[in-house]
Amino acid sequence: MQTKEGLKLGLVCLKHGREKDRKRISKCLKGQIMKLALNGYGCLFVICLLSIVDDTELYTEVVDELTKQLKELIFDKNGRRPLLQLFHPLCSRYLTPSDLVFLNYNVPSLVSKVNLDSKLDDVADKEHGGSEDTLVASDSKDLIKRQQELLVKSELYEVLIETCIENVGELLRTNFGKDVLYEVAVGGKNNFLEGVTDRIHVLHNAIACDAARPRTDYIDEHAFDNYHSSPIIRRMIFDCPAFAATLWKKALQGKCKLYADGFSSMVVGAYLESPDSMVKDLAKSELQLLIDGGILKPQEHKAEEEKSAMECSSDESSELSDTDTGYHAKKAYKDLKSGKLVARFGTDRFRCPFCPEKKKLDYRYRELVQHVIVMGASKRPWKVRANHRALAKHLETDHTDAPGSSSMPLRQAEALYLSKIKRSQAGARSTCKPGR
Repeated sequence: MQTKEGLKLGLVCLKHGREKDRKRISKCLKGQIMKLALNGYGCLFVICLLSIVDDTELYTEVVDELTKQLKELIFDKNGRRPLLQLFHPLCSRYLTPSDLVFLNYNVPSLVSKVNLDSKLDDVADKEHGGSEDTLVASDSKDLIKRQQELLVKSELYEVLIETCIENVGELLRTNFGKDVLYEVAVGGKNNFLEGVTDRIHVLHNAIACDAARPRTDYIDEHAFDNYHSSPIIRRMIFDCPAFAATLWKKALQGKCKLYADGFSSMVVGAYLESPDSMVKDLAKSELQLLIDGGILKPQEHKAEEEKSAMECSSDESSELSDTDTGYHAKKAYKDLKSGKLVARFGTDRFRCPFCPEKKKLDYRYRELVQHVIVMGASKRPWKVRANHRALAKHLETDHTDAPGSSSMPLRQAEALYLSKIKRSQAGARSTCKPGR
């Protein structure tokens, strides 16, 4: 199951086999579930196992084995995926397109009417819009029932909440842990776990207490300033009114002026953009004074438009003119210039605000310039190119004091890069000609 072809074979056995066969497979995997969950291919097999096997005793055994090493799973890139699947099934934020292709894999000659009703085979088309893209299984009632059995009856949800409370600061500030914290805090997709336990309010309070500490108390960055935690807290405000109310009372009420710039302004501004009227009313009077005084910039874009540009459909590029792309680049540059989006975090420490999911987060000036040139000149979606061209202008215009900044204009550097690429492509074609 830890190889591409082995995974395909395993998924076919699970999907097209009889219930008796699935029980045999599950029993033979006893003691191996954790090893599979930490593997890139194996974790997809565990996801499929939890989504298909109907025997309560069998999938309870699988969940129990995962629970024993829960902390290691939460912080692992692959290990967290089976947990996230239980909270938000088949979400493209956590599963790549290739992962979803694997989970939807079947052998046409073995598909029967029963198989066609399978929870993983009957997957809707990808939906665009909102704060995310999701692929939703068709039988939502059965899916919710299964989720509740796996999370609530097995007491996994309670253990997850306690683990999150104990490690709240670390989870907020890590690339993979923050997603598990978010799903636990909001109660999964469409808040389907709302009201299941009172301990969720303790978790909300723990996150708010972490954010309420003064900036000077932190060895790491404040929760509102951190590259990972500020966007996740913002999403929690949008998606969980109960958390938004707790955070406001504990950390923000009367202190919004302290957090009205940089990454923290995204958190503060979320209260004005919240779809919940009660959340808006909490902060409206205090934030309006900051906006009137020019301290807080009014949010010019809706929450759903803040979805990462990397998730945009590639066919959007054909629908927009150069004028539209230029307008978007100007808007992105304005956000960088005003501090709404932050690229520089030290003398020679930069980050790309448009690529939060990249493995490499910190760049030196020259490294970020190279990244910007590659992304801006690529065949990626139009928003990606426009955003990175805006960042290029920001680096060239507003950060000339950075170590390693060159007198060579970025346009010239981009031209040199493109000519180098063309030469390498021409060389590759020439070596493929017959007789060479």
